Amino acid sequence: MTKGGGASKLGRPPVWTYWIVLPSVLVLWAVVSWLLQSPLLPSPSDVLNSLMREASSGDLWYHLSATLRRVVLAFFLAMSLGILIGVVMGRSTFINALFDPLLVLLLNLPALVTIILMYVWFGLVESAAIMAVVINKVPNVAVTVREGARSLDFRLENMATVYRFSRWQRFRDVWVPQLFPYLMAATRGGLALIWKIVLVVELLGRSSGVGFQLQMAFQIFDVATILAYSLAFIAVVQLIELAILQPLERRSSRWRQPEQAHA
Repeated sequence: MTKGGGASKLGRPPVWTYWIVLPSVLVLWAVVSWLLQSPLLPSPSDVLNSLMREASSGDLWYHLSATLRRVVLAFFLAMSLGILIGVVMGRSTFINALFDPLLVLLLNLPALVTIILMYVWFGLVESAAIMAVVINKVPNVAVTVREGARSLDFRLENMATVYRFSRWQRFRDVWVPQLFPYLMAATRGGLALIWKIVLVVELLGRSSGVGFQLQMAFQIFDVATILAYSLAFIAVVQLIELAILQPLERRSSRWRQPEQAHA
C-alpha cells in the first residue's frame, strides 16, 4: 500500500512542477524568438499583443463562443446516443453481436472522411458539422459504456427487485453509481476528441469559430494570431477541466474507494 507522499507518483504531478516548467518554456520561447528574429516564431509579447487586439475587437469572444457552442451541442448529443447504445449492447448479447461490426467500422473511420462526407451530402451547413462530430464520437462512448454495462453487479439488481424498485429508482440508485466511472472516462475522452474534431470541422466548412480563424491566419502566415487563438483555446479547455471534470472525477473516486475496500 502506498503512503500519502507516494500517491502523487502515480497520480497527477505536484502543482509546483507547473510553476517551474511553464515559465521555463516561456523564457526559452522568448530567447529563441529573439535569436531568430523571424515572423515565423513571434515573441511571447507579440502573441500577447495579438491576443489583446482580438479580445478588444470582440473577435476572440465571438469565435470562441461559436466553437464552445458546437462542442457543447455535439458533446451532449454524442454522449446521449453513446450511452444508450452502450447500455443496450452491454445488456443484450444479441444486439451486441448484431451491431459490434458496425461499431468497429465507425471506430476505424477517419474523422476527416466523415467530415468531408457530411459536407458533400448535406452541404456546408451547421447541422452537417454537428453530425460529423457526433458520428465520430458516438462509437467511443458506446464502447466505454458497454464495458460498464457488462460489469453491473447482478446482486444489486436482485436486491432492487426484492425491494420493488421502480425503473427510475433502479436506474438512479443501481445503474448510475456503477456506471459513473465509465461515464467519466467517456466524458473525458469525449471532450478531448470533440474539441479537436470541431476545429477541423470549422477549418473546412464554417465561417466562424477558432478553426475558421486559424485557417484565415494560416493563409497570411500570421503565426502570432495562430498562437493567440491556440492559447485562448487551451485556456478554455483547461478551465473546463479544472472547474467541471476534475470535481466529477473526484466524486467518481470517492464512490469507487468503498467498493475497492470490500473487494
